Amino acid sequence: MRDFVYNTQAARVIFGAGSLQYLEREIALLGAQRALILCTPEQQGLAEQIATILGARTAGIYPKAVMHVPAEIAAAAVAEAARLGADCAVAVGGGSTTGLGKAIALQSGLAILAIPTTYAGSEMTPIYGITEAGLKKTGRDPRVLPRTVIYDPELSVSLPVGLSVTSAMNAMAHAAEGLYAQDSNPIMDLMAEEGIRALALEIPKFRVNPADISARSNALYGAWLCGTVLGNVGMALHHKLCHTLGGTFNLPHAEVHTVILPHAMAFNAPAAPQAMQKISRALGGVPAAQGFYDLARQNGAPVSLRELGLKAEALDAIVQLALQNPYWNPRPIVPENSGALRNLLQQAWEGVSPVTSM
Repeated sequence: MRDFVYNTQAARVIFGAGSLQYLEREIALLGAQRALILCTPEQQGLAEQIATILGARTAGIYPKAVMHVPAEIAAAAVAEAARLGADCAVAVGGGSTTGLGKAIALQSGLAILAIPTTYAGSEMTPIYGITEAGLKKTGRDPRVLPRTVIYDPELSVSLPVGLSVTSAMNAMAHAAEGLYAQDSNPIMDLMAEEGIRALALEIPKFRVNPADISARSNALYGAWLCGTVLGNVGMALHHKLCHTLGGTFNLPHAEVHTVILPHAMAFNAPAAPQAMQKISRALGGVPAAQGFYDLARQNGAPVSLRELGLKAEALDAIVQLALQNPYWNPRPIVPENSGALRNLLQQAWEGVSPVTSM
């Protein structure tokens, strides 16, 4: 048994179909009286439904969450919470909305209750990200961890199939990197492998039948585990590249994770053999990098950066950005490995099968 340090993140989880019915009770348990409901413009209808459930406990709705949490949006949301006298925020939706809630918590100290409708996993982490002047800056702070999370699989049934698949791939990326994180531990390893296994099994099921509540429940369970892993251990190359591609080039979050994941695994495979064995086991025995690539391609997800609108001329700049303030990685992100890093990005841009290189 290796030496390790294990810390828990304090959060209350309510899980199960129909659990949205407990929302008012959970707001009361937070000691809150006026909740600001956060959502994207596309999910304002759901936010209004939640406002109806909360009744007099609703301070207002802020339907302006967008990808990568632009600093100006975060500042406006903080000001709106103060104007309305909100004493908590309810973040309903995916990572964009949860991220906005975290930005509010970071700057104002308001308690956050998260209601995820995707598999992003952000609701289980003390990690925040705010984009300013084209650069996405991330950090960890216990104040941004949602105090309560309501996982209601019924709310994920309406998530479009394509986004469901990429969101699930995004979740698995959290667990995959957790398996070779510098501060990994056996408990997180168990959660990571189980989370990947659960999601890999359910993606083909809800792709065929989006209303399969059993598949949606099991996928949400897997996402919960993967998000917990991300919240307890560090990130590495995969997340560094995705933060660069998202924050600087404004590419869609879940889709970027889906495309980069197989190639990041191939890049790191020689330096993290035990992690790759666990991922392979969770994917049914296929090699980790190829298994993630096949899972995405066979279920209709994008597999190339070119599909996402990135120009080939940007790849060299991405390499340089990745080398600046690099995250720890089992295979160091240093100038000596820049050629292999450039090859990783080229393969991801073209959408070819991942190739392990030294």
